[in-house]
Amino acid sequence: MAEEIPARLGIDAVVVGVCDERPQVLTFATDGRPRLPSGAFAPALDRTLELAARRVLSDQAGLREGYLEQLYTFGDRHRDPREVAGGPRFVSVGYLALTGIDDVNCAALGGAWHDWYRFFPWEDARGSRPEILDRIIVPLLRRWTAAARDDAGRAFRARVAFGLDGAPWNNEAVLERYECLYELSTTSGGADAIATLGEAMDLDHRRILATAIGRLRGKIKYRPVVFELIGEAFTLSELQSTVEALAGMELHAPNFRRLVAESGIVERTGAQRRTSGRPAETYRFRPDVLAERPDPGIGIR
Repeated sequence: MAEEIPARLGIDAVVVGVCDERPQVLTFATDGRPRLPSGAFAPALDRTLELAARRVLSDQAGLREGYLEQLYTFGDRHRDPREVAGGPRFVSVGYLALTGIDDVNCAALGGAWHDWYRFFPWEDARGSRPEILDRIIVPLLRRWTAAARDDAGRAFRARVAFGLDGAPWNNEAVLERYECLYELSTTSGGADAIATLGEAMDLDHRRILATAIGRLRGKIKYRPVVFELIGEAFTLSELQSTVEALAGMELHAPNFRRLVAESGIVERTGAQRRTSGRPAETYRFRPDVLAERPDPGIGIR
């Protein structure tokens, strides 16, 4: 009979904000590596997992309210080195929190905001196709798939995840791309190269962040979550730049404005804001859209 291994349950939270058209994630440092806000689930203290997550966010980020949703449960064997050393299996429930940058007093609590593209530089295609894809990643993937010609699944996963050989690029497949590169890094000759592909994070927090980015990119298309990350009043240009920052892609401005107008998701405030050019009309989220449509998100085409 196999020896029973004890398990411990914890919380890992991805706290996202947007500042200066850059998507930011809240991190702390452990031995020089960024980590997500984390804490243990306390059965005697936490009536629910969500309350445990809110307690962790309150203690570590000063964040007591706001948007919060459960992401996934992360429990791979040896995801925490303490298990390798004979400790229990560490299982973590991941959460996604959305907030305004100014709502988190991270400096006083030892945290810092970081652009999430420093961890996934191949995911930001707003200016053009990321140079790191064709210079480093695609050649690595070609060698990786060629080394296992008898494994058709490997080549297919790489093709679908990275849009190779005519396959379309799916901006939501962040986790799939990361897992391809992670698997590649465990093969001979891949480890040294992949170390240059974005900044590392503590434990498996980079995988948790990839899960959160993919979830958020998908969700902005059918739920009004983007308005958790923008001020109460905003211009359509500010709304578009926020969506582009999260999606990692440029949007056609006239099409974006048409889709927003057709959706009924925003309404005019009657005020204007001076920008670098002429004054721009400001808008706000229109809550009534939640009762009018089953999927009130921001169309991306």
